[in-house]
Amino acid sequence: MFKAYVIEVLNRTAGIVTADERGFSFFSSERAFDSLEGQHFASAREAERAARALVATGGGRLRRAVI
Repeated sequence: MFKAYVIEVLNRTAGIVTADERGFSFFSSERAFDSLEGQHFASAREAERAARALVATGGGRLRRAVI
């Protein structure tokens, strides 16, 4: 069974994680989270924590959408 989860931080899509033989691989959907691209996590929740921690430390700067 294929498992993929969307990771959201502050109502923005940080990326998705997909299950593989090593755990969950992260695929960034915003530049602010590119540093997590390709990293492996034990769970989808762990990937979400990493994305939130990135924002909390200022490493994942989210820009406001311009309409």
